[in-house]
Amino acid sequence: MKNKASTRRKFLRNSLLTTGALGLTPALSFAESPASRKFAGEKVRLGFIGLGRQTMGLLRTFMQNPQVEVLAGADVYEVKNERFGMRVKELYSDRGETVDVKLYTDYRKLLENPEIDAVVIASPDHWHALMAIHACEAGKDIYLEKPLTYTVKEGQDLIKAVRDNNIVLATGSMQRSGANFQHAVRMVQKGYLGKIETVYANVGDNPFPKEVDYQAETIPEGLDWKAWLGPRPEMPYMPDLNPPISISPQKNEKAWGAWRWYKNTGGGLMTDWGAHMFDIAQWGIGMDRNGPVSIIPDQGDQPLKYIYASGIEMLVASYDGQKKGVKFIGEKGWISVSRGGYDTSVDECKRKFSKEELSFGAHHIDFIDSVIMRKDPIAPVEVGHSTCTVCTIGNIAHELGRELTWDPINQTFGDDWEAQTKLHYTYETDFSG
Repeated sequence: MKNKASTRRKFLRNSLLTTGALGLTPALSFAESPASRKFAGEKVRLGFIGLGRQTMGLLRTFMQNPQVEVLAGADVYEVKNERFGMRVKELYSDRGETVDVKLYTDYRKLLENPEIDAVVIASPDHWHALMAIHACEAGKDIYLEKPLTYTVKEGQDLIKAVRDNNIVLATGSMQRSGANFQHAVRMVQKGYLGKIETVYANVGDNPFPKEVDYQAETIPEGLDWKAWLGPRPEMPYMPDLNPPISISPQKNEKAWGAWRWYKNTGGGLMTDWGAHMFDIAQWGIGMDRNGPVSIIPDQGDQPLKYIYASGIEMLVASYDGQKKGVKFIGEKGWISVSRGGYDTSVDECKRKFSKEELSFGAHHIDFIDSVIMRKDPIAPVEVGHSTCTVCTIGNIAHELGRELTWDPINQTFGDDWEAQTKLHYTYETDFSG
C-alpha cells in the first residue's frame, strides 16, 4: 500500500483549476486488478467504514449473501465500533458460526489489512472521496453510499482512481435494482411514451441545504471529532450531526445524522434523495453518463429546472401529491414511479409488481457478483458521478440565484468563475486523513 501521507498530499494538491476535460471512461478488463483473486469456492471478505445507522442495515443485507464474510469495521466513534463488533458476532452466532471481527478507529488501518477484499463505505458525504480513493490505491473494491462525493472535483478524481487501479465500484443507488424502476426506464427508452418532453423529480420538501444553527455541546467520550470533520473546517460538535449511542443501556440512533441537511457537511435533500430520483430520471432519458446544459434556479412558485440538449426539461417539484418519485411525460402519455409505486396512462406499459420485486436486495448481490466476475455493477462510478453532479450543480444554481450554463462533457461552467469556485473547496490539511 502506498504511503498514506504522500497520497493525501498529492490528492489535496490537485486543485480544481488543473482538472482537464473528463471523458467517458469505457469499462476496462479487470484481469490485472490488484483487487483480483480467485473467488471460486471462496467468499468476498468485507470491511465496513463508517458504522452508523446506514451500516447497520447494510450489514444485515450483505450478510444474507452466502458469498460474503464480514471481517472488520472502522469508525472514529469507539462505541460504534463496539456495537458493530457485537452485531456481527450476533449475526454469525445466529447461524452457529464464530468470527474474529477486527475494529479500527483509523480507516486506513482497515485498508492495510490484506484479508479484506472489498469495503462498504457509509461515512458522511464529506469523507466519501478520500476514503474511496485510498481504498482504490489499497486495491480494495468498493460499495460506496450515495451521493458519490461531496464536490464535483472529487467525483472526477474518484473516477480516475477507480479506472487507474482497476477497481469495482458500486454506487449505492439501489433504486436501479428495483423492478418497478427498471420497468419504467425500459418503457421510456423503448418509446412507449413517444418523445419525452418533461420529467418531474420530487426529492422532498425544501430540498436545499440550510445553514447550521450552532448549539455546541460536549463531545461524547470516545468520539474523535477532529477526525470526523476530516477535510471540513473546524466547527462545534452538535449531537444531531453524529447522534450519540450507547451499549449499556442499549441506545441506537433515533434519527439520521443531520450532517446531510447542512451546507457545511451535506447537500440537503438535493443530494440525499436527489441522488436517487435524478439517477432514475437521467437513466430514463439516456443522460446518466451525461447531464443538463442549463440550470434555472427556483424562483417563487417556479421550481428548479434542468434543461438538456435535447430540449427535455427536468423539474424538481412535487406532482400528483407524490412525496418522492419520478414522472416521465411524453407525447403519448406518462409513467410515474416511486418506492413501492408504479402507474402509467399507457396500457402497454401497465404492470403489477410483487413485494419481492420492489425490494432492493438485488443491488447488493449485484455488487458481490461484480467483484467476483470483475465487471462493472449496475451503478458504476461514472453513473454515480453524473447523478451526483446534477445534485451539486442544482445546489450551486440555487445558492447563486441565477441561471447557469453547464458543459456536461468537460464538466465546467465555462468562464463563469464564480460558479467554477463552487465545484470544490480547500481542504483542511491538519486532520486525520
